[in-house]
Amino acid sequence: MVGGTVREVYVPPLAPPVHSGSLGDIPFTNAIEAPAEIVLSRKQPSGNWHDLTAAEFAVQVRAVAKGLIAYGLHPGERVAIMARTTYEWTLIDFAAWAAGLVTVPIYPTSSARQVQWILDDSGARACVVENVDETRLISGLRTQLSGLDHLWQFNTGAVSQLVAAGRDVPDTAVDERRAATGPYDLATLIYTSGTTGRPKGCALTHANFFAEVDNAVELLHPVFKSVSEEPASTLLFLPLSHVFGRMVAVGCLRARVRLGHAPSIRTDDLLADLAGFRPTFLLAIPYVLEKVYNTGRATAEKMGRASSFDRAARIARSYGEAIEAKEHGTGAGPGVALKAARKFYDPLVYRRIRAALGGKVRHVLSGGSPLGHRLAAFYTGAGIEIFEGYGLTESTAAATITPPLRPRIGTVGWPLPGSAVRIADDGEILLYGGHIFSGYWDAALGAARPVTDQGWLATGDLGSLDADGYLTITGRKKEIIVTTGGKNVAPAPLEDRLRSHPLVGQCMVIGDNRPYITALITLEPDGLAHWRQMHKKQDLLPQQLVRDELLLADIQRAVDDANELVSRAESIRRFALLPADFSVETGHLTPSLKLRRAAVARDFSEDIAGLYESR
Repeated sequence: MVGGTVREVYVPPLAPPVHSGSLGDIPFTNAIEAPAEIVLSRKQPSGNWHDLTAAEFAVQVRAVAKGLIAYGLHPGERVAIMARTTYEWTLIDFAAWAAGLVTVPIYPTSSARQVQWILDDSGARACVVENVDETRLISGLRTQLSGLDHLWQFNTGAVSQLVAAGRDVPDTAVDERRAATGPYDLATLIYTSGTTGRPKGCALTHANFFAEVDNAVELLHPVFKSVSEEPASTLLFLPLSHVFGRMVAVGCLRARVRLGHAPSIRTDDLLADLAGFRPTFLLAIPYVLEKVYNTGRATAEKMGRASSFDRAARIARSYGEAIEAKEHGTGAGPGVALKAARKFYDPLVYRRIRAALGGKVRHVLSGGSPLGHRLAAFYTGAGIEIFEGYGLTESTAAATITPPLRPRIGTVGWPLPGSAVRIADDGEILLYGGHIFSGYWDAALGAARPVTDQGWLATGDLGSLDADGYLTITGRKKEIIVTTGGKNVAPAPLEDRLRSHPLVGQCMVIGDNRPYITALITLEPDGLAHWRQMHKKQDLLPQQLVRDELLLADIQRAVDDANELVSRAESIRRFALLPADFSVETGHLTPSLKLRRAAVARDFSEDIAGLYESR
């Protein structure tokens, strides 16, 4: 503590460090210790889910690992995976590790230029893709990728092809590869999204994953180890190309939690998969939780019950805040009247929200961006405990996590057990622990180049620690806006609040070297469709919609609500409503849905200029 301000927090480990073995051992350890335990489920063409035991998964991992060996891949060589979130993705991942290889995820939405850079920079010798479009894309790059020797496609039998190739390879070949791989060997190269430049390969070791998942599993005991008779399970729908989804997949196999995969995040597809799988907990980004909430409210509005939903939401938030106060010893908890009101609205509203998530979900791990106090309190009051976290690819996902039974809504929790968080003099967040990566991949060296300072990683994010050690994210160091009046403004809080509105798709706050703050705002397709229906404006073209006075008034109310977070000097004075949403395809979002600010500023320069013209 410096001058009464907490500057550093350390949390002791809950799990011992791993001194031998690798992630490739996990399926085989599970098969020995609990061969009949269900560890995975695969969706069948019929829509039903087929369970796989630990013993069955280990057999498949070994068979595919033998195939990779048969194709001449040597320990330490890289295998790229370009596919949606599927069972085959996880199978190849663990098979590659069992064969002593290094996996390199590639988002299936990546451009040809990005794919070429990742394959070339990583020196990948093999690549597995999902479908014919990805095969064509990479085939067109083969002349520029001299090191890429093998290309397989999941939906034309890649797994069967590998299994067939490895039939004559002895089982001992896999055992020897596993025995030769240690915790400090490279496990994966995960390339950053590249919001400001070329993606960099984050070199994560097996030890990084063990430090992350072992401590997270022990901390989040109610999630991964299920304190009820219902076995813990989760449906993974976030990209396995992202470290967040990957960490949970590894954690589930490590903890022997039933894991399913959902390749599509289209609302109808995802809701159907959730209903069929019925998970007990979920890994989600705030966008998904916002979507469920907004869909619930839109449904209520269509039924003429919007005011009832809003009352229920207020009660849920009050209930969640009262629970939080009791757990911190600052309040008595929900009173009799609040309990009664919550009980009244449970079958009318809260049960419907839980049903949209499959019906059995009681815990959600939220990350990627701040969820926001109001939504976190609502879900707590609706019977779903939110564990919010913060982390980077460089920290193997979560660097901080909300501790069970000690939530502090609006923060991202305490440091991961066994790690520390420090706030630098300029407010930058620094991280330390076994989960911190070994450095960025250097193709010329064929190894990672360390970037930490005595083990501390400078994140580029800004934050503060409260007296109890909870971290609050306040912005991104490189994104701080400085107006011509000298006011420093962090755009993230304003953008996060605006994106939580059902009509808002994306938002970018502007104002660097300008006299005041403005924003570019896009419309959320589902929210807009509902608004059109409710206001009978289905016939308006996008260019007409962005000038519609009623719609502009609704967006202005959302802006006014966001402005309550900041001072007058930091508030959004004007905004431009754009007719098309930002997307990965247009180059305005990264594959992990972060804004490419430079690209947006370039492509919408005229709209931005118009915000600073005299009225």
